[in-house]
Amino acid sequence: MSAPLSALFLREWRVARRIGGSGAMGVVFFLTLVAIVPFAVGPDPNLLARIGPAILWIAALLATLLCLDRLFQADAEDGSLDLFHLSETPLELAVLVKCAAHWAATGLPLVIAAPFLGLMLQQEAMALLGVVATLLVGTPALTLIGAIGAAATVTVRRGGLLMALLVLPLTIPVLIFGVSAAEAASGGAVPFYAPFAILCAITLAALALCPFAAAAALRYLGE
Repeated sequence: MSAPLSALFLREWRVARRIGGSGAMGVVFFLTLVAIVPFAVGPDPNLLARIGPAILWIAALLATLLCLDRLFQADAEDGSLDLFHLSETPLELAVLVKCAAHWAATGLPLVIAAPFLGLMLQQEAMALLGVVATLLVGTPALTLIGAIGAAATVTVRRGGLLMALLVLPLTIPVLIFGVSAAEAASGGAVPFYAPFAILCAITLAALALCPFAAAAALRYLGE
């Protein structure tokens, strides 16, 4: 079973890189959102340093959602989704592999770009480390939760907006504890490990539950 899953991962990673340049587009969108913040709130370094982790997390969340609507839609259009249903490989594992490939192509570049963009928001070294650590742990949860919305809207043409409306409320806990942990890393009142541990737990819960929910949605819509 590992050979088909490995082949699927490589295929999905290549497809994710080709369709719209997902990784580069996400990073450019990330950069754009971070760059316009000083124009909106002013160039005060203390203010930017205080709200920097929240801005980076919100930008990463929106950049992650940018390409999620195509996670299953291309497979539905070319018939690959029907092959997933007929394959001996469980559909839940296929969903998990597709999410892993999507995160590697789009989420990981955001994590790598975050410390460089954090410098634009007057973030210190410890704050940057906190943001990178929380994004590294939290962005997989965003992708897994987004997979549920992508599966639920796979038959809807131009369903990106509907998917975002379905997914955004579910990502609020990830956003809350991700920002809390990132702010705590720079010397906040809350210890870093408490919100960070909760963020890790949310990601593990998403890893355990979201592939089953997405697969159930795909089976229901495929009937």
